[in-house]
Amino acid sequence: MRRSELVRSLSRVPFPEDPRADLEQVGTPAEAAAELLFAAVRLDGLDGRSVLDLGAGTGRLAVGAALLGANPVVGVEVDPALVRIARAAAERAGVAVKFVVADVAAYDRPTDVVVMNPPFGAQRRHADRPFWDRAFALARRSVHAFALADSRTFIASRAVARNAQVLETQPVAWDLPRTFPHHTRRRVTLAVDRWALRTETAP
Repeated sequence: MRRSELVRSLSRVPFPEDPRADLEQVGTPAEAAAELLFAAVRLDGLDGRSVLDLGAGTGRLAVGAALLGANPVVGVEVDPALVRIARAAAERAGVAVKFVVADVAAYDRPTDVVVMNPPFGAQRRHADRPFWDRAFALARRSVHAFALADSRTFIASRAVARNAQVLETQPVAWDLPRTFPHHTRRRVTLAVDRWALRTETAP
């Protein structure tokens, strides 16, 4: 699948209809999602690998991973309303993704690759930490994720503590449209990084 085709497919996965600020339910831009997934293909080869999307939201990363050949693909999301949207999106895309309604902190099934767009901690400080802790605990091979640029020191230190290797850190274009009632501007540009980390310790 070409990048342009993946972007078009991901654009058809809708953002949350009534996003909750307390859960930071912000949609992942299709271009950024495609960039993360193609990096995972380049570094890991997703075809036939198991993939876990932590905080799957409406399913853009999970659906995209399945479109690129990952199998099985599981998305974990705490909000049942978003899981319903994600399941419908996977069905429309013609891919098999299992979406589980659960808190990511309680999910304990290992996977080859973790992909995620966790909360950035804008509404609740350290909201991203359970996601990173689970990602490092469950990923047998690698973690591919987004984070605010000012989280670089935190993520790098977490990686060292987990004997993980930082493969890539790259800024991505991230324009956030007005999403929650407290947002005063129509659009704001966020400083967001794409991370690729190797968790596999054996050659």
